[in-house]
Amino acid sequence: MPRRSSYRSYDYGWTRFPASKPREAKGGIKAQSKRGAFGESWWAKRWISVLESFSIGARLGRGRSYARRGQVLSVDISEGNIAAQVQGSRSTPYKVAIRVETLSKADWKKVAAAMAGQAIFAAKLLAGEMPQDIEQAFEAAKLSLFPKKSGDLKTNCSCPDWSNPCKHIAAVYYLLGEEFDRDPFLIFRLRGIKQEELIELVGAEPAASKRAEPQDADDPEPEEPVSAEPLPADPALYWRTCDLPDDFFGEVGTPPLSAALVKRLGSLPFWRAEVRFADAMEEFYRSASSVGVDVFIGGTGGQSGREISSAEIERMG
Repeated sequence: MPRRSSYRSYDYGWTRFPASKPREAKGGIKAQSKRGAFGESWWAKRWISVLESFSIGARLGRGRSYARRGQVLSVDISEGNIAAQVQGSRSTPYKVAIRVETLSKADWKKVAAAMAGQAIFAAKLLAGEMPQDIEQAFEAAKLSLFPKKSGDLKTNCSCPDWSNPCKHIAAVYYLLGEEFDRDPFLIFRLRGIKQEELIELVGAEPAASKRAEPQDADDPEPEEPVSAEPLPADPALYWRTCDLPDDFFGEVGTPPLSAALVKRLGSLPFWRAEVRFADAMEEFYRSASSVGVDVFIGGTGGQSGREISSAEIERMG
């Protein structure tokens, strides 16, 4: 039986338990932060500051250690709710539940009205960024984007520690802070609205969805489409090859920026390997690029590029 009734408040910070050694968790979610503070963006740090304001003492340090050791086995996020499993000192992982109070549709309309007056909000939202002054819009609507008091954030864990939040909850909370760096709109989803819905409320639409303006009468008539050349009836003529100029491919070489597409897409949610996903893929891309160029110019392949050992592949996840 869990040691707390449904979502009690934080009244048990004085209870002391001897530090226990957690069981090793294989394949857990490891924090990308190896030391120091969690979270790089201002909104991630703002989320972490809520947890650290609860004054739960040494459990914060143990929570950071759990997050960095990979003791958190899973994190599932839905509107207003986070469900996680954390491997502790017992054989069965503890179940962690974090419930964030959602805002009503009427509240979101108030926030949208406050944001609509400044074009920078719509521009930042469309660019996938968290506006720096967005909390001011919430304050103007007499609301808050981030939880401010214990009543805005309900937590529960099945572990025997009566403190709430405990180190298992803290570990999940720290990992969520790093996830906010990757997805700044996660806090909106937890508060009850999706990114697209918020943009629609603010009155912004992606440029690709806007209808083309009607053509002016003075504009020149569009050119008639050129009819395509009919396909040959003989399959051999269709599949025949032709000679290509020597400079058809242009200059061939390794790209100046390795793994550019991967870096543009960003990190995967709750990455489980020892190194960052983009850093791991960059090594693969760099090696594959060298081998590809070697093959293209008529080499044997694998000679010009450094081969990646199986140990490195295992370390990269």
